[in-house]
Amino acid sequence: MNFLNPNHNRKALVIFSGGQDSTTCLLQAIADYGVENVETVTFAYGQRHAIELEKAKWIAQDLGVKQTFIDTSLMKAITHNALMSEQEIKTGDNGLPNTFVDGRNALFLLYAAIYAKGQGISDIITGVCETDFSGYPDCRDVFIKSMNVTLNLAMAYDFRIITPLMYLTKAQTWQMADELGQLDYVRHHTHTCYMGVEGGCGECPSCKLREKGLAEYLASKK
Repeated sequence: MNFLNPNHNRKALVIFSGGQDSTTCLLQAIADYGVENVETVTFAYGQRHAIELEKAKWIAQDLGVKQTFIDTSLMKAITHNALMSEQEIKTGDNGLPNTFVDGRNALFLLYAAIYAKGQGISDIITGVCETDFSGYPDCRDVFIKSMNVTLNLAMAYDFRIITPLMYLTKAQTWQMADELGQLDYVRHHTHTCYMGVEGGCGECPSCKLREKGLAEYLASKK
């Protein structure tokens, strides 16, 4: 039994945005697979909080993992939402926040899988979560499982989509970072603000969820 190499040089591809969740997943992947066996893929889809891309580039370089950027900004021509424009962030008549990007995670997983197969990688890690989330349908476990089956059938390849945060609250995600010895790293180097404000605006849904989770976790440690 080789505890120092539990995945036996199996390789992983992390869908990486530079935000809290994907960075925590990346740090966990490095711990599980070894930095030499981890790659990242980052998508530029026309997001207005493009500071994430800068953070993602810096973190990938700092942690020493290969990063591949994929331009999916064509999405701006076929869908409209508050993450890809300057419109006010609010909840729509359908109950979904207008920050929801139709098809985003399906497209990300498809492109990540195409890239992963070309690199001989079968493990794809994504930080989606259906516990503390905004009601996005493409963050649900049922969607991820169905997409896993679809990709395997589409490419005749044994993909394994891994979602380490699926059933964690934001407080538990902070706990995960802390147990990896990386709480301060995630706290100070990641970006999740929808408004693209350095350090967070403190008012958008993403900032509120992040800070609420951090406060809950820090309070639980006292």
